[in-house]
Amino acid sequence: MIFISIVCLAVLLLALLPTLMFTKNLQLYRPATNASELLEAASQEAVSILIPARNEAAGIAITLEHLLKSDHPQFEVLVLDDHSEDGTAEIVAAIAQRDSRVRLLRSKPLPEGWNGKQHACWQLAQLANHGWLLFLDADVHVAPDAISRIMAQMLARPVSLLSGFPRQVTGTVSEQLLIPMMHIVLLGYLPIERMRASTDASFSAGCGQLFFANRTDYFQCGGHAKIFGSRHDGIKLPKLFRSSQLSTDLFDATDIAACRMYRGYGQVVRGLLKNATEGIANKVLLIPFTILLGGAFVAPLVMMIMALIWQWPLWLKVILSLATLLSFVPRVMAAERFRQSWLGVLLHPLAVAWFLCLQWRAWIEGILGRRVAWRGRM
Repeated sequence: MIFISIVCLAVLLLALLPTLMFTKNLQLYRPATNASELLEAASQEAVSILIPARNEAAGIAITLEHLLKSDHPQFEVLVLDDHSEDGTAEIVAAIAQRDSRVRLLRSKPLPEGWNGKQHACWQLAQLANHGWLLFLDADVHVAPDAISRIMAQMLARPVSLLSGFPRQVTGTVSEQLLIPMMHIVLLGYLPIERMRASTDASFSAGCGQLFFANRTDYFQCGGHAKIFGSRHDGIKLPKLFRSSQLSTDLFDATDIAACRMYRGYGQVVRGLLKNATEGIANKVLLIPFTILLGGAFVAPLVMMIMALIWQWPLWLKVILSLATLLSFVPRVMAAERFRQSWLGVLLHPLAVAWFLCLQWRAWIEGILGRRVAWRGRM
């Protein structure tokens, strides 16, 4: 019983850690500013919006229509068709013909060892005309004031690379359970205050769906060409900037951008697997995060059930009840703040267990030399 008591106390501490961190980070992880004086200053800056597009015919028109409704006075939209096998190029060409702010570009052949997205982004950056580069995924829909507010946020808190996390739109059950895990890991375990106080590469974090960079700093550190083989620019690009002693920051883009990252079970699983080995699923982080996430969000409920079945002492039941309550708090706060699924809240322990299983699967498949195909490429 002494060992069980120690484990129960450890589980309580593990559940308390992300709750405290999440609560603190929510005060720091704020939406982009809408201060009038900063918006006025932002309106004087020209922005190049850079969109890599491969097989995006189903949604690229909607993305561009949202951008063209922007209230920002000075911007261009460059869309690079990355050898699409559908009608992506034709759709973009038709929009470009009626609106000169849009330009259709054609990708060069993919060099050996390069990831398609990194190659596309590198080409786009070289062809951009303006000093501010907004890298945007082709399925991100922005509000009319998004560009102005992102530019204003950069003026409010000047950094070399700024990343926003759009609202994650989810449909199927697998999406509702797994996609919100990005906020649990980000805000539950990244000390944002310490991140902002240094350029330490160990605090690298971002969202590949939306990056905003100072052009000079981008080329100084080598940009996407330096992470040419990566599938996870959300981590790798901020790490590159920080390794070059350039600052990075994050903001909450829930109110100005939205994205349905994956659609359905198959895409969710493949999408998480393709990024995992560059995130948590490696020999350095996999075991620590299994302990942190499993101990905080899965173990409390499992051990509470065990305590009820085997009639553990009342004081242990009280500790485990508190740990179980705490284990749901970050997910509840995330659902409220970021407009996430309440089904995901209810099934949060299952979501975390599933997420961890995918990390271990990715690690094992990496050892075996298996690579997940994405958009027709390995």
